[in-house]
Amino acid sequence: MGAGFGGLRVARALRRAPVQVILLDRNNYHLFQPLLYQVATAGLEPEQIAKPVRSILRGQKNFDFRMVEVTAVDLVQRRLETNAGPIAYDFLVLAPGGETNFFGLETVAKHGLGLKDIPDAVAIRNHVLTCFEQAMLEADPEQRRARLTFIVVGGGPTGVEMAGALSELIRLVLVKDYPRLNIKDVRILLLEATDRLLAAMPERLREAAGKTLWRKYVEVRFGATVADYDGIRIRLKSGEIIPAHTVIWAAGARATGLNDRLGLATARQGRIAVEPTLQVAGHPEVYVIGDAAYRETNGVPLPMVAPVAIQMAETVARNIVRTLRGRPLREFRYRDQGTLATIGRNAAVAHVFGLQLSGFPAWVMWLVVHIIQLIGFRNKLFVLLNWAWDYFFYERAARLITRD
Repeated sequence: MGAGFGGLRVARALRRAPVQVILLDRNNYHLFQPLLYQVATAGLEPEQIAKPVRSILRGQKNFDFRMVEVTAVDLVQRRLETNAGPIAYDFLVLAPGGETNFFGLETVAKHGLGLKDIPDAVAIRNHVLTCFEQAMLEADPEQRRARLTFIVVGGGPTGVEMAGALSELIRLVLVKDYPRLNIKDVRILLLEATDRLLAAMPERLREAAGKTLWRKYVEVRFGATVADYDGIRIRLKSGEIIPAHTVIWAAGARATGLNDRLGLATARQGRIAVEPTLQVAGHPEVYVIGDAAYRETNGVPLPMVAPVAIQMAETVARNIVRTLRGRPLREFRYRDQGTLATIGRNAAVAHVFGLQLSGFPAWVMWLVVHIIQLIGFRNKLFVLLNWAWDYFFYERAARLITRD
């Protein structure tokens, strides 16, 4: 269940196994989430980072896909309840992914903008471009500055990449589209509740990321915890109030709400604790992987990132085959391949296999890794062409305000 990085990798890995694979998802596509922020900042179109599941696995004879919404799991009867009726299983791999974690801030959830799927990214793009159109019509200078104040909450990779890309969209592209607007009215803030950006990275790279953001006119604020947001102004726990019509929430993720309805014990972020083999205790036929699974390494929870989901998927596929052959299962061992984060043109930080890179070399590495990981030659080609066009001509092609 789930056509993300984990679910898709399990289905692929079982292509030669003596099983019938049924992949379920509410959407008919696999999404390359690491580039979602580029759709939100008009750098790419949605179809360039997504591909239909049926197209990806078209040649796999033991595969079938169902576009359904899973509403419940009956662990006793071994069946899934969906909006199209029940589906029975012999083995179940739960990979429903994650969702935005607003940490109980209902006003932020109502008025803020999350970034977890294509509709979220398109909504952000529409909103940012609409703010500029409305600023052109605004006579009050204070109201105009509020419409041109963009706040990104969260200093992790998503927040850093989003803030950097937003700054480049505005200062390299939109400044040419709106020559009558004073660029000095634009303000981009990155709010981080702790005292550091990119906490998983070494200190030298964290400092490099912070300096690059400042050079791109992004105001980085540490110890800035959000308390409330009404759509017009944001209030911090310190009492400070910042007028802003845009708050993009990149401060955290949690497992999807389905986890709460399974009747299984959940750990932090609503994730289900799994055995070393990634099975659910008491239900050896059920595996949980990716953002939905909780597993610790050296006392630290595994991060909710694509490499973890992919490696879990490979372990699960091997264990299903080993079960069919009557062989003992293998425990999951995570191999940390490092972290990459781009902050814009010629700027990135990379901590890969012990190497610490920043600036242009890290940026080139980031480009190569993401092009390679994209699914489908067409997507690789179009993303590369879009990036080249943007790099040489300072232009974003996807500056359309669309409506549902």
